[in-house]
Amino acid sequence: MTREEKATVIEDLTAQLAETPNIYLADISGLDALTTSNLRRACFKANIKLAVVKNTLLSKAMEASDKEFGELPAVLKGNTSLMLSETGNAPAKLIKNFRKKSDKPLLKGAFIEEAVYIGDENLEALVNIKSKEEVIGDIIGLLQSPAKNVISGLKSGGGKLAGILKTLSEK
Repeated sequence: MTREEKATVIEDLTAQLAETPNIYLADISGLDALTTSNLRRACFKANIKLAVVKNTLLSKAMEASDKEFGELPAVLKGNTSLMLSETGNAPAKLIKNFRKKSDKPLLKGAFIEEAVYIGDENLEALVNIKSKEEVIGDIIGLLQSPAKNVISGLKSGGGKLAGILKTLSEK
């Protein structure tokens, strides 16, 4: 690879890192061709971009990026696959699901909306992270429940009051 090609790859990686809020680093070494192909298909279906990258190029792209990756460049050893997603927990769910059949991929680290997670032991925590849409849905549900209670109380109370008045007027 020439210097110009490397510079182009670093620029492309820097642009991808800048525009993607959720970045996962995984180790998929040791997977056979069929399993790797199945992983790529699963990533495509879940709207996750999967790419195998050179550690040095990714490290330089992280340095050039405006984001603060903390200790994430330190995990760039061995084989590294880059998983880019708009949804924070989608890659973690995919990795967990995929590990039911295989012991790989292993989570090296993740950068989720300004937070850095290092190590495979954080996979369960990442699976449980709610997406922005889920949090908004929860908030709307919480805001609507008191209003629904008041409205249903007024409707039922009004019906009872009208029934009582009608009964009294008939007597």
